[in-house]
Amino acid sequence: MISSCFSLHGIGVSQGIAIGRVQLVSHATIEVSHYAVAPDQTAAEQRRLERAIQEVRRELKALRAEMASDDLFGEIEAFIDVHEALLNDEILVGNVKAYIVEHGCNAEWALVQQMDAWVAQFEQFEDPYLRERKFDVMQIVERILKQLMGRPGTLPIADSETHIILVAHDLSPADLLQFKHRHLAAFVTDLGGATSHTSIAARGLGIPALVGTRHARQLLRDGELVIVDGAHGVVLANPDHAILSEYRKLQQAQEAHRESLKALKWRRPLTRDGVEVSLLANIEVPDDLDKAREFGAQGIGLFRSEFLYLNHDALPDEETQFEAYRHVVEGMEGRPVTLRTLDLGADKMRGGIDSLARVAPNPAMGLRAIRLCFAEQPLFITQLRAILRASAYGKIKLLAPMLSGSDEIRPLLAAVEEAKRRLNEEGVAFDRKLEIGAMIEVPSAALALGPFLKQLDFLSIGTNDLTQYLLAVDRTDEAVSHLYNPTHPAMLRLLAHILKRAGQAKVPISLCGEMADDPEMTWLLLGLGLRQFSMPAAGLLAVKERVLNADVSALQKAVTRIVRAEESDKAKALIEKLNRG
Repeated sequence: MISSCFSLHGIGVSQGIAIGRVQLVSHATIEVSHYAVAPDQTAAEQRRLERAIQEVRRELKALRAEMASDDLFGEIEAFIDVHEALLNDEILVGNVKAYIVEHGCNAEWALVQQMDAWVAQFEQFEDPYLRERKFDVMQIVERILKQLMGRPGTLPIADSETHIILVAHDLSPADLLQFKHRHLAAFVTDLGGATSHTSIAARGLGIPALVGTRHARQLLRDGELVIVDGAHGVVLANPDHAILSEYRKLQQAQEAHRESLKALKWRRPLTRDGVEVSLLANIEVPDDLDKAREFGAQGIGLFRSEFLYLNHDALPDEETQFEAYRHVVEGMEGRPVTLRTLDLGADKMRGGIDSLARVAPNPAMGLRAIRLCFAEQPLFITQLRAILRASAYGKIKLLAPMLSGSDEIRPLLAAVEEAKRRLNEEGVAFDRKLEIGAMIEVPSAALALGPFLKQLDFLSIGTNDLTQYLLAVDRTDEAVSHLYNPTHPAMLRLLAHILKRAGQAKVPISLCGEMADDPEMTWLLLGLGLRQFSMPAAGLLAVKERVLNADVSALQKAVTRIVRAEESDKAKALIEKLNRG
């Protein structure tokens, strides 16, 4: 009996179209037994846990050696580093051992209980990238559980020549790589988010991928023919001949287009009517530099410094930060690096500051980002000193997040001056003309822009948070995420206001939110007056293509009508018309 065609929807984390046969991967959530362990046997149970962890260390070491010469080693090395850090975290492992003794239970049960507690902590993070680190915790726990339960740590490999669509509850990057040379065409998971390591690995592999489908593992069958459309976040199972034929044509066209984009790497981003545009890369960690250079980034528009403050028992010292920042600025060989100061809440870090003892009732609007830095001045001065020292090795611009008004500009500038004074006294070199800017991501800053334009050197619009705060929508909350709309009329008018004021004041301004990475938004943003785009490196060439085909003078007239729209549907229709040319 032939199954009828049906569709599943998820989050498209890597674009493109894949057509192939389903290969199901065993459920990632392992059911474990719960049994009592006598007090005199808990030490033996702890040793069993230690042996399992040691075996997983060996697995990761072997994987590192196997992949060292692979062209995707950068992405996989980041995944291995995180998993090894979790295995070596004395607090996390110590908590499991303590649970075994305290509750008199087996290691598997203690490990799963602690995993649930860790995942709950990660889910409180506001930043999507940080929140999705919970999947790293789940994946490393799964590896340990498999060792404890005597199960293999690798996936079964199909020898078929058929293009494989992996379908799983969850996958790790290591799982993906087992299929890399075996016709892996795409993958689909029930869990996951756009910034999980698996999603990053999918983009590195250049294969379409969907995550967060919830029920794909249950509904799809081994060997079933499916189409994965990463751009639209949809899986089509058992497509009929007409649908299959249409998608094959689309697939061929997309592959030809992807190849053509490579020729744009060295093209100057200049519009048809001669308007110069800057295309910059966002990076999470220093190793992301390779991608920025590969896709021709003109600089780093946003370097997030948070990676230094996570998964460590102590706060990073000045030297650790300085070395990381210097590595990036030297790697860009004179091109500018915009380094954002700490954008976390105290609840996201372990050890070293008084604010850790405080539980915020609403972390997204509590003591975080620049507010935390002001509250913990030694923490802030340490980071500023490291940034200033690194500025002696190349062009660094300092960017502060979450400023709400002039009352926060003054202490920001004062803190920078204090860090400079201390370095001066010590005879340490730094860029005395270091540019200082602010994120415009709080509506109050956008509406009272005057002090920002007068007192700072540059600005950067963070559309992700600005949209959330303006519309009072948490885009990570499934109950209301459909209301998150960066092209809402109110948001478009606010963007127009910000860009107009910055243009009049001749203050450089960039946009580093997800809108910058969407080619369907490029012409809209150019028409609004944006000239600096900052995005993940992989999106640079697609946006550059849109820039090269733009006529800004014509776009400005069309965008005026879009900004005047009173309803979201009307604005959306006008944007679609704009993109049709």
